[in-house]
Amino acid sequence: MDEIISFVLIPAFYLLGLGAFLPFVPVIAALRGLALVMQVLAGYGRTVVGVVHRRTPEFQTIAPYRPQDEQVKAYRNYFFGPASRDLRQILVLERRSYVRTVGDSFRAVTSGQFTAPARSRAFTVPYGLALYLGLCTGLLVALPPLAVLLGLHAAVTALLAGGARLLAGALRAVDRAVLWVKHLRTGMLCPHCFERVPYPAYDCPRPTCRRRHADIRPGTYGIFRRRCQCGQRMPTLLMLMSRDARLQAYCVHPHCGKPMNTDAGHMPEVVIPLIGGRAAGKTQLMAAMLLSLERAAENGGPALTLADEESEANYQVLREVLRMRGNTRATQKTLPRAHSFVLGGGRSRRLVHLFDTAGERFVDREETDALRYARAARTFVFVLDPMAVNKFWTATDPAPGPLLDRTLGSTVDPEEVFARSVQAVAAMGAPLKRARLAVAISKTDLLAEHGLVPAGLDGSEARTWLCEVLSLRSLVSAMELHFQEVRFFRTAAVADEDARVDDSIEGFTEWCLQG
Repeated sequence: MDEIISFVLIPAFYLLGLGAFLPFVPVIAALRGLALVMQVLAGYGRTVVGVVHRRTPEFQTIAPYRPQDEQVKAYRNYFFGPASRDLRQILVLERRSYVRTVGDSFRAVTSGQFTAPARSRAFTVPYGLALYLGLCTGLLVALPPLAVLLGLHAAVTALLAGGARLLAGALRAVDRAVLWVKHLRTGMLCPHCFERVPYPAYDCPRPTCRRRHADIRPGTYGIFRRRCQCGQRMPTLLMLMSRDARLQAYCVHPHCGKPMNTDAGHMPEVVIPLIGGRAAGKTQLMAAMLLSLERAAENGGPALTLADEESEANYQVLREVLRMRGNTRATQKTLPRAHSFVLGGGRSRRLVHLFDTAGERFVDREETDALRYARAARTFVFVLDPMAVNKFWTATDPAPGPLLDRTLGSTVDPEEVFARSVQAVAAMGAPLKRARLAVAISKTDLLAEHGLVPAGLDGSEARTWLCEVLSLRSLVSAMELHFQEVRFFRTAAVADEDARVDDSIEGFTEWCLQG
């Protein structure tokens, strides 16, 4: 009887149970395969969160982009490198996660159902085989959705990276268009080296950092904001800088690197060079022009603001000397630093650069070659001292009283100064045929005291006086030949104790700043 039970009944019941189990095999396999698919996809989700958000060491397979390793010490924009790096990391980590998840699943079935089952193998082996079938199906079924997710991730990354580059390019184009509207298409003028700066460098605004960023425009290191290595954020566009939060601009030319005006790039620029021989009165005339603009601003005219501390300091000295009717210190022979100021308000603001250059530079060809700022000028001022003309001393009759001291005048012939300076400026490519020239006949207050200049000398009368009395017809003809428009002015660069300048300065200054 035992043999019947052992070899007939038990096998029969086992086979009957096995037959009853077989219809459930597809269900078990499907469920186990679905579980494996979900495990794989959940692992992908954890990988994405770990790589993109958590960024802990176990999710880093490729060295990150560090600001200290960059040529520009700033953090890269996510879509200019880090996004593709994260995608590569996800591919590597997901491959490892897929292999690990499938392997762990097979090992768990092998251990639990074959090598160390909790029950008889007669029951666990069929179940284990069903699980094996589900795992084999699941590892194949998991590949298409995993590939789709990775493909979507890659497509979205590529799309956003392309969009970020298009947006950066568009913002650069808008910024460039704004500069064109401000007549700065060739760049901003450096007040030290006189070269055009296509785009200045800027220092990090954090006082404890001050790292210099050569090009902050939208691109690799930021679209709307750039983040410095120290963590400080800075705007990437000039139009995003408010007047109270403007960064300090620096010249990008290797031989310079000096600070530029903080208003550079935010408004149109006007360059006005003052040309004249030594002691012709250029510095006093420039001081009188600034004082005239200051008085006009106080009386409701265009606002005047000195553009930098150096211009402010120099102007205060010149203003006091002019008020005291003293003699200004001779302009140094070194390259001049522009006297810069902002004129006007709102959209009419202009950054004006006045250049007062030592007279010695206008009689030496090698010296005039350094006056590169003249290339940006469309209005020139030629300061003509009548006392520098020999004909002046023989053609005019002095008034009774003390004789005029000849040492107060310039010792350089105006014709020589004009010829050398115009030749040098033309060689630099300045469009003189489209430029204007204001001829300022200087020191007329001193000459009028001695009766050496007629009253009402201005405009056509001044031109006639220069041609007929001082025999400067050839000089006047040369001026009118080289420049599109020439205007002659009588100027007296003096001020009273209340800082009111001579009436001749107001009209002269207004004409120079027209347009």
